[in-house]
Amino acid sequence: MEITVQWIRTSWTKQSRGGQAASRRNAAPIGFALPQTEAASAHVIRMHERDGFEPRDTQGDRRTVDVQLREADGRLRVLPRVEPLFGLPPRPRRPPAVRLAPGQWVRWQLNYRFSSMAGMQDWSYWLDTFNIAYGPVNADVFLSTPTVFVDEQGPVR
Repeated sequence: MEITVQWIRTSWTKQSRGGQAASRRNAAPIGFALPQTEAASAHVIRMHERDGFEPRDTQGDRRTVDVQLREADGRLRVLPRVEPLFGLPPRPRRPPAVRLAPGQWVRWQLNYRFSSMAGMQDWSYWLDTFNIAYGPVNADVFLSTPTVFVDEQGPVR
């Protein structure tokens, strides 16, 4: 069965925590139309504060995306990996994996925050959005409402 993966990472610093910069960051898309890709590829998009959150997209190997995908019993089990663990904001616990039937898709969001080891630099942050579809899809699938939405974002202070 076809598996379509789109991974969006939005990165910023404390400078984009408020005001106009935060408005630009919050307006960044969480789903994009798909380019023509090969079966084992992933559509990878990066948006960074230093570029005004302008999307930069590439194609990558699906195995390098930080998400576990496992087919069993006619369903796709989806569970993003949490790496690095030291970047997680406080969360009560992780939600369980999602099991998609053919024709379904999930949007899963995780956020992270980091500081330098010595505390000499400002905090930096990133938001990972994983859009994953099981079965044949059209190019605009991730512009629609997902079958399942998992918001695993914690407080970033």
